[in-house]
Order: sequence, then C-alpha cells, then structure tokens
Amino acid sequence: MLGEATSGDRRSRRALILVENLSVPFDRRVWQECTTLRDAGWEVHVICPAGTKRDTEREVLLDGVRIHRYPLRAATGGPAGYLREYGTALWHTARLARKVGPVDVVHACNPPDLLFLPARWLKRRGARFVFDQHDLVPELYLSRFDRGEDLLYRGVCALERMTYRAADVVLATNESYRDVAVRRGGRRPEDVFVVRSAPDTDRFHPVPPEPELKEGKPHLLCYLGVMGPQDGVDYALRALAKLRDELGRSDWHAVFVGGGDTFDAMVELSRRLGLSDQVRFTGRVPDAELARYLSTADVCLSPDPRNPLNDVSTMNKVLE
Repeated sequence: MLGEATSGDRRSRRALILVENLSVPFDRRVWQECTTLRDAGWEVHVICPAGTKRDTEREVLLDGVRIHRYPLRAATGGPAGYLREYGTALWHTARLARKVGPVDVVHACNPPDLLFLPARWLKRRGARFVFDQHDLVPELYLSRFDRGEDLLYRGVCALERMTYRAADVVLATNESYRDVAVRRGGRRPEDVFVVRSAPDTDRFHPVPPEPELKEGKPHLLCYLGVMGPQDGVDYALRALAKLRDELGRSDWHAVFVGGGDTFDAMVELSRRLGLSDQVRFTGRVPDAELARYLSTADVCLSPDPRNPLNDVSTMNKVLE
C-alpha cells in the first residue's frame, strides 16, 4: 500500500505511527506494523505513552524502530477523566511530532479519534494520513458508559467523521469495521483495507505446559486481555463462584492476565466472592510469560458480554 523504498531513493521514506492507549512494543499489532514497514525499507518512528513496568524509556531505538514515549496517567471513572488524559496525550504527541520532523506518512491508531489533529498538521506539511481503526469509538462509548446517545456520544461520532474525512486510507481490523468506514464514514470501498490482527507465530507459540501453574489443581482456567467495563470480567468471576458454590466444583485454579481501568475493582470483586484462594490476577505480563499460561491452560475464558462494540469486534484473546 505504501510501497517499498528502493535503492534509487535519495533518502529512506519516513513513517510516523501515533498510538495513545498502549505503549509500544507492548501493543503487538502496532509493533508488527512497525517491523513490517522497517523490513520494507522505511525509517519508522513511533509516538506513544510510556508503560508503568515495561516500555518505560522516554526514547529508545529498538530493532531499528525509533520510539518516542511520553508520561501519561490513564483515566479512571467517567468521561471527565478521559478528557484530561486525551488532552495530555495530544499535547505530548504534538510536541514529539515536531521533534521527529517531516515524514512521508503519518499512521494514527485509535482510540481516541483525536489523533487526526496532529495528523492533519503533518498533512499540511506533505504527509499522507493512514487511519488504523482499532476500535469503533462510538460503540465503545455506548458499551463503557451506559449513557445512551447523549451529547458526548454525538461528539465522539463527530470526531470519528472528521477522522475518516482527514484520512487518505483507512485500515480496518475486520469486515464489520470496514462496513462502518464505508457506510457511516462515507469512505470509498477502494480506500478501506482489512488488515487483521494475529499472533506472530515466529515469536508467539506453544511452550511445554507447567503443571505448577495450576497451584495443585487438576485444571487451569485462563482469561487474557483488557479489563474494562465492556469486557465482562465480572461475569467470569461470578460464573466461577457459581461453579464452586452451586455445582460443587473446586478442582480448578484461574489466572486473569491483563490490566485495565477495572483491574482493582475486579480484584475486590474476587475477594468479595471468596475466590481469592483460587483466582490470581497477574496484571500485564511479557509475551513469554503469557505463553506459559496459555500453554498450560485447560480452558480459556472469553466472557465478552453482548454490547455494541463486542458484537462487531474480533478479539485478540480468542486468536491467541
């Protein structure tokens, strides 16, 4: 789509990837895009938030990709917290984009649908804009906040429209997202490409199971992924309590891998349900540790409730 740099080019073409909701390379989809561009001869820069336990360096050259990170405190609670988070992220993104300098392509990954603002500034300086739509933000808003189609909902719809309008090309993660880009976003079908997320099988593959991870139980259950209001981790915990209390099954140990803005609430819910001895929350872990849990698990949990976002999304946890 973007072409390959050739030996006849006077300079390597430069791509700038903008991410707000995860650090890189922790965001595996973005990292695969970075390394694919690098292998095609591009000079790749990334602007993203710093992690808390990993991806903490403010600037690093990693496997040929230059990563520029900024401090960001993730929002908790209602929409006001997200306004503070996104305002801080936009300020740092604009600051670091000036530092990176001119680029040929700016590749913005949502959420939020606000990165078209620095992308539009770069477009005026000659860059092309690729919008990589990881989430449908209007559906995400409906699924997280249960506020209905209120003023803020109409606002995020407007931001999505402006992002579609500014983009030269849209990348969608599945056919449902592509349909939204064409139908709701007014994009020409030939300008919307499905680029699915999938594990990198060169790095992410089964390893020998480790029975000790089962904590002496016959069966290991594993949840993997973000823990937000729309992800149904509370459903999984209540189901495990019923499995123990109503069906008399205590022959299992469960591990919940991942983080998010309901992480602390889910740990507390597990405690209130009396599951602390049988359920472990690891937080976010490196890929190698994740492979250990998945390779040992007997059952994997995908408790996504029915909501506007989940109904049209393809979950990385299921693919992995």
